[in-house]
Amino acid sequence: MPAKKCPFSEFPDPFAKAREADGIREIDDQGDPVKMVLGHRNVRKSAHDWKTFQSGARPGRIVVPSEVNIRDIRQIPFETDPPEHTEYRALVEEWFRRPLGEDYEAALADLIDKELDRALTAGAMEVVHDFALPLQSRALTLLLNCPAEEAERWIGWGTHVFRSDEDPLDGGKANQLYDYLDEQIARAAQDPTSGKDLYAHLLRAAYRGRKLTPEEIKGVMILTFAGGRDTVINAVTNTLAYFAGHPEDLKQIKENPELSARAVEELVRYFAPLTHMGRVATADAEVSGCPVAADTRISLCWAAANRDPAVFEKPNEVIIDRKANPHLSFGFGIHKCLGAAHARQVLKVLINALADRVKTIEVTDHDDNIEHWGDFDRKVGFHRLRVRMS
Repeated sequence: MPAKKCPFSEFPDPFAKAREADGIREIDDQGDPVKMVLGHRNVRKSAHDWKTFQSGARPGRIVVPSEVNIRDIRQIPFETDPPEHTEYRALVEEWFRRPLGEDYEAALADLIDKELDRALTAGAMEVVHDFALPLQSRALTLLLNCPAEEAERWIGWGTHVFRSDEDPLDGGKANQLYDYLDEQIARAAQDPTSGKDLYAHLLRAAYRGRKLTPEEIKGVMILTFAGGRDTVINAVTNTLAYFAGHPEDLKQIKENPELSARAVEELVRYFAPLTHMGRVATADAEVSGCPVAADTRISLCWAAANRDPAVFEKPNEVIIDRKANPHLSFGFGIHKCLGAAHARQVLKVLINALADRVKTIEVTDHDDNIEHWGDFDRKVGFHRLRVRMS
């Protein structure tokens, strides 16, 4: 008997035909065209070639859709290239590896257990805003090493710090984040020597023989708040939707907890919480046989690369114990995601907690979040997902 279809947990691949044809498509982004690179090999190759396809362009330009109209501060180290990128990243690399520690994982497990307590007590709930958003915000306090109550303020910002229901690029929301960061940097600057949060760590850091400027610190913090917000929320929400439709996989993990790490990699491959990220050509170049003019953009389409049948067997299926899994959901090359360890831990701890504590997850209502990229309509998550858990 064929497997039962679960529409709420299915994320079709809209890029298949274009990837198989020539592997590249051009879309318009606010009058600044972008050539989307779709095949796994060429996405990796282009991401690796940072000298030709750079990140250190005008702040906000490599993001798709472009954010040049709402910010003029670089996200650091994300919007820099070597040697700057290498030196900036070295200042924060160890901090962002902290999620791999046992104490961090234990604190995260306690936090997630409390979120599940609330969900199980409520029985029925809306996942995006009432579970995934609070979980992401409260987990971020662990990453920043700041007071837990700060999360309540962040929860009020909604699922994206630069976007709202009324405006896909909301300058007002962006200013809200910038004002908050100015306030926190000023607070930490009053006593940076004894501070234990990320702000104080950055205030103590030395870059090329000098202290970081407030703008540089702000750049790191903008990346920390913006880069891991809607992506983690999407990943958490999609994970719950998937296990609602595939309880047999959750049962398999309960019986074999060591599979949770593989499950994380497979779910982020399949769902690809971030569709793509741009780069700017430094000279005339070529990708997939297509010319790319100097000072124009390409996008590295992680979502399309993750479904490439030349790399992944049964790419449009979730194989929860998939072994070989060179997915690109956390990027590739020198600009790979700085927050990947934190995101992986959030998902691993959540999956283990669901396997241990939750018997049933039933989706009662959902409203898909569809991104529109030219001719491509890609489901990235949900605007609304209502479930019953017991």
